[in-house]
Amino acid sequence: MVDPLTSRIWMHRCLFLVIASAIIFIRLLPVSPTYHGIPGPDLTLAFALAWVQRRPDYVPALLIIAVFFVQDLVFWRVPGLWTLIVLLATEWLRKRELRLREMPFAVEIAMTAVILVAMVLLERLVMTVLMLDQPPLGRVLLQALTTLIAYPVVIGLSRLAFGLKRAVPGEVDDLGHSV
Repeated sequence: MVDPLTSRIWMHRCLFLVIASAIIFIRLLPVSPTYHGIPGPDLTLAFALAWVQRRPDYVPALLIIAVFFVQDLVFWRVPGLWTLIVLLATEWLRKRELRLREMPFAVEIAMTAVILVAMVLLERLVMTVLMLDQPPLGRVLLQALTTLIAYPVVIGLSRLAFGLKRAVPGEVDDLGHSV
């Protein structure tokens, strides 16, 4: 029999994979191919950042690599570049998760904003060095802004629908191990 902690971790990992797959599927639907307005948020990135800051063990690095590499291939991005940038950002957040537990929500939003801008600028820097075609900077920054606006909604949905909450200092799991 599987202990409750392990089953909860694997259930959330599978749930993240299902959410990411659903987002990819929805983005592939030809709903309005001629629309050139405000770009939508990168919800997969918002979920990854939110979950890594709340429960880093639910979203391991290999899962992030798999999901974002598939997105690179499906959406015709430079294979592996955005995946590497997302992996660097999430691992940076993962290492600071204990300190982030005690910070207020406004600080988390500000940190997420800085991380999103840094990710966009790093991608543009690498693409400039490699002399690759790039989308307009304004459009990419606008997508980062819509992702940041969607971030609190993603956190609320994760909390209410999936029971994902931030571990509090001193919290222990079902087996008595510190979280």
